[in-house]
Amino acid sequence: MTPRPAGDPRHPPTVAGYLAGHLAGHGGGDGGGDGTGHGGGSPRLPAGARLVGGPSHLPAAASLTAWSCLAPALAPGNTAVAFVSDRDGSPRVWIQPLQGGDTEPWAVDTGPQPAVDVSWAPTGGHLAVQVAPGGGEHAQVWTVQPHGGDLRLLAAPEGGSATLIRWTGRGETILVAETSPDGVTRAVLIDAITGGRQVIAAGPLLRPASISRDHTTMLLRRGPRGRRRMYVADLAAEALGAHLPSGERPLLPGLPGSTDDGALSPDGRTAYLVSDAGRDRAALLAVGRDAGAVVLAERHDAELDRFALSADGRRALLVWNVQGRSALDVMDLETARLRHLPSPPADVITSARIGWDGTLAALAAEDPHEPSHVLLCDLDTGGYRHAAGAGPLPTAAGAELVRFRARDGLELAAWLYRPPHAQGRAPFVLFLHGGPEDQERPTFNPLYQNLLAAGIGVFAPNVRGSGGYGRAFRQADDHALRFRAVDDVADCAAELVRLGAGDPSRLACMGWSYGGYLTLATLVSHPRLFRAGVSVSGIADFHTFYARAEPWIAAAAVSEYGHPDTDRELLRALSPLRALDRLACPLLVVHGAQDTNVPLYEAEQVIGAATALGLPCDHLVFEDEGHEIRQVGNRVSFVAKVVGWLSDHLRPAR
Repeated sequence: MTPRPAGDPRHPPTVAGYLAGHLAGHGGGDGGGDGTGHGGGSPRLPAGARLVGGPSHLPAAASLTAWSCLAPALAPGNTAVAFVSDRDGSPRVWIQPLQGGDTEPWAVDTGPQPAVDVSWAPTGGHLAVQVAPGGGEHAQVWTVQPHGGDLRLLAAPEGGSATLIRWTGRGETILVAETSPDGVTRAVLIDAITGGRQVIAAGPLLRPASISRDHTTMLLRRGPRGRRRMYVADLAAEALGAHLPSGERPLLPGLPGSTDDGALSPDGRTAYLVSDAGRDRAALLAVGRDAGAVVLAERHDAELDRFALSADGRRALLVWNVQGRSALDVMDLETARLRHLPSPPADVITSARIGWDGTLAALAAEDPHEPSHVLLCDLDTGGYRHAAGAGPLPTAAGAELVRFRARDGLELAAWLYRPPHAQGRAPFVLFLHGGPEDQERPTFNPLYQNLLAAGIGVFAPNVRGSGGYGRAFRQADDHALRFRAVDDVADCAAELVRLGAGDPSRLACMGWSYGGYLTLATLVSHPRLFRAGVSVSGIADFHTFYARAEPWIAAAAVSEYGHPDTDRELLRALSPLRALDRLACPLLVVHGAQDTNVPLYEAEQVIGAATALGLPCDHLVFEDEGHEIRQVGNRVSFVAKVVGWLSDHLRPAR
């Protein structure tokens, strides 16, 4: 299961073999579970299997040791920026000073658990930090002082998960979502100083989005994936102890589509929504307390990816997704005047927050040549400044956007990474992203860079069901339409060959999360198309997935995949485990033992069934990871294993 040493005499040294034995450093939802990764009564791994965990002791390779910065947040007065970084091996909170003579960053001690998110209180006295114990999906929310100390646990529901939403702007009160094992989410206001708590809303498939400065009005989201709705709730009566569901007012009622994000003006009178309700592409809408919806900004060629509202409610930063790359606008909300900002010095903006004074924004940015880093954007001048990050890798390969048609005429897009110095057709991996509502974008991916260094190209498509291309495209794989998404993968392989890039006899299929499911489904539906397959954290059987998933995960998935009772036969037909005897190529299965999004049981079933059928199946299981691989050492082992394994199986036929 672990990467073979470079000196293994069974395999002569090749570029890929060298990488498999000499990588170190850094590399890079759909389901649920019981918090351990082992569902009740799940079979153990086959004899000889062992769990992998802890740091690698292999020497470094440039793309793996390049650390990343995520979720940046500015201090009041813009004196410093806090962010999550794995620069010392595990995701922790770091602070980079922006003013004065001290320019050295420091790490904030929040305990041994990986950090996921960080936000700075408007008083400057505390940071709110979301952590992922054991690398799993059951998160907690803590507060800590910027220089360390006064570390306090604010939210950690037993058997459930807590999510950091935002500081409310009133003192040091924070809005948190707590989801219990029964699938009920509670919106909670917590005083970071006293620990006082007030539950202000509760229900299944609920997420608080924003709250007014005086805590009398709340914006909350309800509903499953792809069918979410926003509501405004009057909290004045609830503050007195009464709970009045009738106090919730639906926004954009009766319109098809989904509203995934939003914020309230400080006075609570206007809700700003990122929504595709009543339209195909997500736009920015405003809904006043006594008025209908007004479209503030929309584009026919792009979706609104994210937006940030200034603390005074006067301006917003809009981040557009234009064929996978980011474009930024600033809007004056008092006049509705939109101003285009210069293109950022990176392809993709993954996080955007406006500082407390409204003049500066902190961005997390990346592209194929540079890991995620912190950019500061002056919202008045449109100037950008690099604040933290490892810097670009000059030797990293770029991505080429390819558009083509599926067999039924639907236009698809993919990012093509050609192996350097390749002459003629080369071995290629089709990499399928998760979601399926996620989107493949030109970001930094150490796995891709190391595959390319091994002479293996990468073709990363956005098949139907992906985000970023409008609501119709996103819903084009719902329920029984998922069979067409499987055919899309076969059409991607055909396009790769048509382009003259891929060797049809040396193609592999690989995916993470939903992409892991889609990999398995494609391998059994088109069994002679690929030479090898890699499934990472993928669903194998929808029956066991629904039976073992946590209630809120299962409920949210129904709109995407189908209902476990009324769509039983469809889900059976969609489950690759039920047709695993059609598998005709070697398979590598990768999973985290702490995964409660897609439980480890899904991987165990595939490994067990393949072993029973005598099919070649290797596996790599990380005991201290969940649905994502957060620890640097584990990412090293993952990249080394995948590169070495695919290199072995994509060698020229003898």
